[in-house]
Amino acid sequence: MSSTPHFLQGVFPFAGAGLTKSGPIDPSLTFVVPSGMTAQPLYFRGGNSSGELVCVTLMRDGTPMRMFPMGARSAVNVPLRVVEDVDPDTTLELVIAAPEGASGEVVVDFGMVVF
Repeated sequence: MSSTPHFLQGVFPFAGAGLTKSGPIDPSLTFVVPSGMTAQPLYFRGGNSSGELVCVTLMRDGTPMRMFPMGARSAVNVPLRVVEDVDPDTTLELVIAAPEGASGEVVVDFGMVVF
């Protein structure tokens, strides 16, 4: 079985609306698993330039799948290997929540394989 790596990554500005109010980071951080294929998340790495805690959430079809909190001016590295397969036609999206008034940039690098 052959697999292809796929990455959602970049540096993006954000403005917080509250830790309970997640919102999209950037349209490029959305991926739909192709029909007839499966995706498997491998890792999430992220960094936060702000002076506040932020939380990036991996959404699966609009429902939280995994949460990645990042402290003030901090980073996180979470291995996700063999956690679970993501079915065909599933939409994966990275969203962010930050305290109201917080702003900065978030660095995200989410890797998966598609097979």
